[in-house]
Order: sequence, then structure tokens, then C-alpha cells
Amino acid sequence: MLEPSNNNELPPIPSKRYFTIGEVSELCDVKPHVLRYWEQEFPQLKPVKRRGNRRYYQRQDVIMIRQIRSLLYDQGYTIGGARLQLNDNNHADDRTNKKAINQLRTELEEVLAILRR
Repeated sequence: MLEPSNNNELPPIPSKRYFTIGEVSELCDVKPHVLRYWEQEFPQLKPVKRRGNRRYYQRQDVIMIRQIRSLLYDQGYTIGGARLQLNDNNHADDRTNKKAINQLRTELEEVLAILRR
């Protein structure tokens, strides 16, 4: 098993649009078969599939894999617990976004009222 301190020592993510499964494996210090398994277990993880079912991961996929890796290997979550934790984070982000949208809408309505005078 991987050492918990390895997550802090992962290489920086290069500025590329797509990454192969081998590149992601090296960037996240996780074997390719583990990445394929995580795709089945975590609905948030959906790499683009092209010719011959080749997987191409985007930057947000690599970040998500690092989060999953941290939850499982560093923080000791089970697969189910990590899945719930990621869902909770997504719901918290949704609530924050809704608050920001409502605040922006209110401010725009105030500006519109001023312009109509």
C-alpha cells in the first residue's frame, strides 16, 4: 500500500488538455487497474473514451482522482465513505453557488431599478 505522505509528494499536473491512463497513473501514483475500478465506483469520474475504448482524462479528472486517493489512502475512508464525502462536497458547492447567484440576481435587479428611474 502507498505511504500516506506520498500525496504531498505527487508531481505537478502539466498543462495539457488530455492525459492517458498511463500518465494519470504516474501523476497520481495509482496503478491503471485501480483507476479503471474507481471509474466504476465513483460516478464523478468519467474520462473521455475514444478509438478502441482508450481513456483520455482531463485536468479535473486528475484532480478528482487525487481527491479520491487522499480520501482512501491518507484519510482511511472506505469506497462507500469516500463516495459519500465527494457527494457532500458537491452539494456544499451547489449551495454556495445558489447563494452567489441569488445575491447577484438581487444586485442586478437593484441596478435595473436605478436605470429605470
